[in-house]
Amino acid sequence: MTRPSAGDSSRFGALRLAPFRRFWLGSAASVGAFQLLIMGQGWLVYELSGSPLQLGYLGAASSIPTIAAALVGGVIADRVDRRRMLIATSSIIAGLLALLALLDGAGVVRVWQVLAIAASIALILGLDFPSRQSFFPSLIRREHMMSAVALNSILWQGSRMFLPALGGMVIALTDTWVVFAAGALGFVAMTRVMASFAPTPAADVPLAMEHSGRQFVDGFRFIASHRMFAVLILLTYAAAFFGNSYIQLMPAFTRLLGTGEAGYGFLLSATGVGAVIGNLIVAPWQRSPRLGRLLMAAPLGGATMLIMFNLCVALLPGQTIGYVLALGCAMLTAMCMSMYFVASMTLLQLAVPDALRGRVMGIYTICFSLIPLGGLLAGVVAAATSPPIAAGLNACVLAAVVVLIALTQPSIRRLDGGATAQVALDSRTSGRVS
Repeated sequence: MTRPSAGDSSRFGALRLAPFRRFWLGSAASVGAFQLLIMGQGWLVYELSGSPLQLGYLGAASSIPTIAAALVGGVIADRVDRRRMLIATSSIIAGLLALLALLDGAGVVRVWQVLAIAASIALILGLDFPSRQSFFPSLIRREHMMSAVALNSILWQGSRMFLPALGGMVIALTDTWVVFAAGALGFVAMTRVMASFAPTPAADVPLAMEHSGRQFVDGFRFIASHRMFAVLILLTYAAAFFGNSYIQLMPAFTRLLGTGEAGYGFLLSATGVGAVIGNLIVAPWQRSPRLGRLLMAAPLGGATMLIMFNLCVALLPGQTIGYVLALGCAMLTAMCMSMYFVASMTLLQLAVPDALRGRVMGIYTICFSLIPLGGLLAGVVAAATSPPIAAGLNACVLAAVVVLIALTQPSIRRLDGGATAQVALDSRTSGRVS
């Protein structure tokens, strides 16, 4: 295996390693497919029902199974060949997307079927995410971790820049089944890429940890005993649940703003543009002595811009200026949230022990499922009030959580990025867990 030089720690340095590059390109296909799934099923459910509450149910179906499976998936990721796990999960998701495309294309699809398939995909993703997050570190040197995390984040955020807009135009010109079929092909591509890798052994598991239940508890015990992990993961959960769940209600916001399928796609793409910008901005901060301040300021800024987004929708419905301002606020909200997610993920990936990586990252990746689950709460509140009020209340809760952490956790607020990363690297070199 050819590795880049030890000094090659640039923003895109991890791409110089051929195995990581191949994994990254395969992930691009599956992540793009996931983005098409999210926007396609949201539009389909709202088109079939016209109810924000049904969007909330979709959020629950897309999240609760993932949360339940991710915890078990983290244990499995530390015990099995992660390559084979990713081949299996990608193949199953491709089949489920193909089924949804067939039902939709035949004109027989119903809301309950969309929810059932969404729940099935969510269950498989709960096994996929921990293995995915645990697999790529084996392809890189530790000095490339920052680059690899940023590149993986760019995959998720960059695909949100153009795929929702493209998907919206495709739906407007054809139908939703087309985006589901394209999504199936994306996961097929990921399956083929993972099949090209040699089998990878599971991480060594001490005899005292052989029991799965014990392994499961060890992940939580590690997080609870390390304040940085506990606080940052809890804040990540809050940021996902309260700060990003408004995306689940985007079809309802689109209707209030008076735009159609294309407008819906561009709103989602605006969040992708903002996330990529945030990803690029945060890179120089990773080793900054003021990293802790960024970790507090970024989600607080995201909550503020989300409040502004909801004000634009509520006060300027059906007006072009309202739509333009909402696009800008959505972009800035995503920019701030991306800065937090990338910075916190890099710190945690550097500090987590390899033997616990699958379990800890399985617990961390629950945050991705909290976005649609937060949509359930927002959908219930929106059905009783309005989508802007529901998402605005969520933004206020997130702001309150950030302020509370900033006031009560000075060690997090004062985090020095360079010093924290060096301590993590030193502890790995000596075989200790700090």
